[in-house]
Order: sequence, then structure tokens, then C-alpha cells
Amino acid sequence: MSNEKIRITLQSFNHLVLNECCKKISDVLTGEKSVLKIAGPISFPTKKRSYCVLRSPHVNKDSREQFEIRRYKKIIDIESNSKEIVNVLLSLDLSPGVSTELYNYK
Repeated sequence: MSNEKIRITLQSFNHLVLNECCKKISDVLTGEKSVLKIAGPISFPTKKRSYCVLRSPHVNKDSREQFEIRRYKKIIDIESNSKEIVNVLLSLDLSPGVSTELYNYK
């Protein structure tokens, strides 16, 4: 029987919600008997995007506001001997502020 290798990519603008979702996933996976190995959550560097906006459109060009968006990303790799682990992962109820991608790799 071939092993199933699954990678979960989690992204969020809030690092606390992201850590909570990673903990929830790892708790569910440790309870499964078909999971052979779990690697992660592996943190990726934070992506920062800065914006500079003029406060008034016609005068005072030196008066500006600066905004920043930070995107946090984590990856969890799973090795399992059953294809049913995908159904378990899809049935999880994660926070709405977290974007998830689930795919197989070799």
C-alpha cells in the first residue's frame, strides 16, 4: 500500500488565529491511527506590504498616512497510509480568517 503525502498551507492576517488553527489540526492528526508522520507547523517569513496614501488630494503633498498589511503563512506536511485522512481534514471547522490549501505531493 502506498503512502499518501499531503501538504496543508495555512495563511492569515492574524497570527493568533493562525496558531490556533495549527494547534487544532495537529490535535486532530495526533488522534488518528492512520497518520505515520507529521512535520510542522513550519513557519514561513512574514510578508509585509506597505502603502503610503496622501491625506488630502489637492494640497499638503507632504502630509501622508502609512498602512501596513502582514501576511503569516505556515505549512504542515502529513504522511498517512490511508486516503481517509483527507476526509477528516476537510471536515474540520477552522476559523474564517484562515485561508487553507490542501494538496498531495510526492
